[in-house]
Amino acid sequence: MSVPKVKIFAICGSPVKGGNTETFLKNSLAVCDQLENVEYEWVTTAGKNIKSCNQCNWCMTHREEGKYCAINDDMQPWFQKILDADALLIATPVYISRLSGYTACVIDRTRAFMFGTYRGMMKNKVGGALSVAWLRSGGIESALLSIYEGYLCDEMIPVSVHHSGAFFGAHAFSSIGGTSKFDPNDKLQVLQDEWGLKGGQDIVKRMVEVARIVKAGKLALVKDGIDPHILSISKVAREIQAAKGEALAEVPYHSDKLESVKSPN
Repeated sequence: MSVPKVKIFAICGSPVKGGNTETFLKNSLAVCDQLENVEYEWVTTAGKNIKSCNQCNWCMTHREEGKYCAINDDMQPWFQKILDADALLIATPVYISRLSGYTACVIDRTRAFMFGTYRGMMKNKVGGALSVAWLRSGGIESALLSIYEGYLCDEMIPVSVHHSGAFFGAHAFSSIGGTSKFDPNDKLQVLQDEWGLKGGQDIVKRMVEVARIVKAGKLALVKDGIDPHILSISKVAREIQAAKGEALAEVPYHSDKLESVKSPN
């Protein structure tokens, strides 16, 4: 049996090109080169125009080929990449004890998949998070949890790795030990955080592990004529997933109105 192919799409939510957050993300993804049948791509908000969601609700009632949101900016081509991926990895610097505004805008725009035409397209995708902080107690977990809370709104599956201390995603420091000590000649001190780098790669391995299980499970259920979705998804979402063999083309019931099964006792 072949190993299910896993596609990871990663987004760096930092305005700094080639900085510590981007370096941490790239180092974490590099472990994929050692794994079988894993494909990945990363993009960055640096130099991009990513606007905030304005709650216009266009995504709830409209659909155009290749267009998922009414806002025409640099987020547009990322929507399709997010949908095509089995797992989403988001990296953020820690700003004022939380995730960056750039990262927040990206997460807010995934609202396009929470309602209406594409409802259910993010369901059961795997989510991972990375964050880079200057100080040890400067909000690193708040930043990670903000990303995971966004995933939960999209009905995704956030992952953790206990033995790496990556309970809410992985984190690393851009100062020595998170103490604000630094070498002015070294702009990428995240590479000195060996424990953090290990956590980043372990989170990516865990993402691949869970994504393989989810994908293999969906394919096996559909092969046996069982629909993976007990709760309903949109008609468009079903069509797209059925084309990939991850949902039945049709179901004989409205799956979020299943009658309760009475106990024989």
